[in-house]
Amino acid sequence: MTWTEVLNDKSLQDLPYKIELNGFGNIVMSPASNWHADYQVRIVLALRRQSKSGRILTESSVKTRDNVKCPDVVWASDEFMKKHKWKSPYTAAPEICVEVLSPGNSKLDIANKRELYFEKGAKEVWLCNSEGAMSFFDPSGEIPRSAIFKRFPIAL
Repeated sequence: MTWTEVLNDKSLQDLPYKIELNGFGNIVMSPASNWHADYQVRIVLALRRQSKSGRILTESSVKTRDNVKCPDVVWASDEFMKKHKWKSPYTAAPEICVEVLSPGNSKLDIANKRELYFEKGAKEVWLCNSEGAMSFFDPSGEIPRSAIFKRFPIAL
């Protein structure tokens, strides 16, 4: 299945799931939970307080070598948006990709997503655990704070 087919499939509209495609073109659905949605909103609001420019999007799609992944939150600079506009999926990752960790996420799955986002040009990948603690990564590994948004909270 392609991402265009996913977007146009009426049976997949309004499902309470985050939808991605794996490397075989199979749909992968993650159930939505209220605490997960709450942390997405908290991250968006914290980013909005600090960003004077750029766009903050939830569950935007990024084409990777393992098909389409949808970070829970992204921050895309004005330059990124000018270049990529509203293409779906993006062929490059926005500068910051955030994943809110769910109980079903394995460490290997999250490490793989970080690698995929960095391969597509992300500058940072942020992780939010179920208690709201944030961890930050750049392509070299874990960093103590975001270098892009230096005052972003380490706990929400």
